[in-house]
Amino acid sequence: MLKTLHIENVAVIEKADVELAPGLNVLTGETGAGKTIVIDSLGAVLGGRTSKDLVRSGANSASITAVFSSENVQSWCEENGIEPEDEEIFIMRRISSDGKNTCRVNGIPVSVSQLRELGRLLLDIHGQNDGQKLLDEKFHRQYLDSFGKMEETLREYQKEYSKYTDIKKEIESLDMDEREKQIRIDTLRFQTDELRRAEIRPGEREEKTKRRDLLQNAGKLSGAVDDAFFALYGSDRADGAISLISQARYSVFSATRYSDEFSEIEKSLTDMEYTAQDIAEQLRDIRESLDFSPEELDELESRLALLRKLSVKYGDSEEEMLQYLERCEEELDSIEYSADKIERLHKELEKQHKITLKAAEKLSSERAKAAKELEERIRSELASLSMPKVQFKVRIEKLDEVTASGMDEVRFEMSANAGEKPGRISKIASGGELSRIMLAMKNVLAENDAVETMVFDEIDTGVSGIAAQRVGEKLASLARGKQVICVTHLPQIAVMADDHYEIKKEESEGRTYTKITKLDSRGRNMEIARLTGGENITETTIIAAGEQIKAAAEYKKSIAG
Repeated sequence: MLKTLHIENVAVIEKADVELAPGLNVLTGETGAGKTIVIDSLGAVLGGRTSKDLVRSGANSASITAVFSSENVQSWCEENGIEPEDEEIFIMRRISSDGKNTCRVNGIPVSVSQLRELGRLLLDIHGQNDGQKLLDEKFHRQYLDSFGKMEETLREYQKEYSKYTDIKKEIESLDMDEREKQIRIDTLRFQTDELRRAEIRPGEREEKTKRRDLLQNAGKLSGAVDDAFFALYGSDRADGAISLISQARYSVFSATRYSDEFSEIEKSLTDMEYTAQDIAEQLRDIRESLDFSPEELDELESRLALLRKLSVKYGDSEEEMLQYLERCEEELDSIEYSADKIERLHKELEKQHKITLKAAEKLSSERAKAAKELEERIRSELASLSMPKVQFKVRIEKLDEVTASGMDEVRFEMSANAGEKPGRISKIASGGELSRIMLAMKNVLAENDAVETMVFDEIDTGVSGIAAQRVGEKLASLARGKQVICVTHLPQIAVMADDHYEIKKEESEGRTYTKITKLDSRGRNMEIARLTGGENITETTIIAAGEQIKAAAEYKKSIAG
């Protein structure tokens, strides 16, 4: 249930607070006073579309805050890491003049899409678009499925339908004509042969690049290695470092007979000699590796050129080229054996089609049953809305093939007058009839809906007289089990209010302001009189307004149970 709504700097509303109660909450006021802005603000705070144009002229931002009490959002809160405060949900949305949005739930930042999900659990707004949806036949199946609680059956059907379409897509991907098939086979064979002959191995290019760079500089490296080797091992003309270290070690060893101080020095010289010998051996190995034939360098250059060429076609690295080869081999196998695979898939498709048809038939059966019940319920509702002669029909036509929603085309039809054949609602229903059909639909669907608050804007379009009274009575009846918020221009609806709010536009210092006031009994009397007589409020209209309010109170008492 919506408990409070705070609106700040939204269009002509500088600041307004509304405290709402259970039952029927009615908002009235002159055209242009800001009634729609209140509904738009409520939609915005629950994730509806907004724009920077919503921000009041001269303000930096607009903000809407709503407080709900609800037990239906516990799982949503848990999924989104939000802790309800005594089962209350505080929602805030700020729209900056630059178009940026800030959304919070119980102080936790959330996205607009999260806010929209939460909004669907808290509140259902019926506006002009809902009437248009009733005219649009593509929504009729959704209304029927919602009434029949067919979510699980539809989900089971769509699971089987998805399997069916997946098999169809696989067959289509394999079922190419012979010429296209042969061209693709030739291409794949060429690519796989080229890659197989190359005998690529991971890390090969880096390894061969290092070897080539080494060989290209072999002359300079050989001289440097030779000089270092001779410096260590010596030559015919001079002793090397190893020989000199050995001599020093022997001399120090001789000195150890006279003093222990030389033992550590002798050990260090021994280590130095071994290290120098190891280095000399490494230099010898390097020197031997630098002995190569010109053919080796040519082979390296050719191999690297081949790898570069293949990498342009099949992948930057050896790993990517090998992965490409694997994909080619798999596709080649798939195409070459596609005839067998297609035959097997066709058998699977036939089997899955039967399973999908069976699931579709179950869905159709449930829809047919729900359609009969919906017809009766809507007819009963329409009769209570002064439309006793109107016939409402749910027409279900069988489709030739399965679709994502089953095998049924659902269309709502009606006949406005006795003896007339039912036809499309879009062709027959007047504005007032459409409003009442939509109200009847909402009333029936609300029984299966956990949403606790319903908002009606423009539900009185095209309605007057006794029909308007019946609409008011229906809203009052609906408000016994739901919180209902209704914007109206009709006194027949307004008198049914449990709480009545006047929305009034005023001017001060050249600026327009909208004020929302909860009316007391005298204020209600005057507002009903205004709705009835306009500016011509007389003692008679005031008395009549009081009588209307009294009659409405008696009606509400009679349905209170």
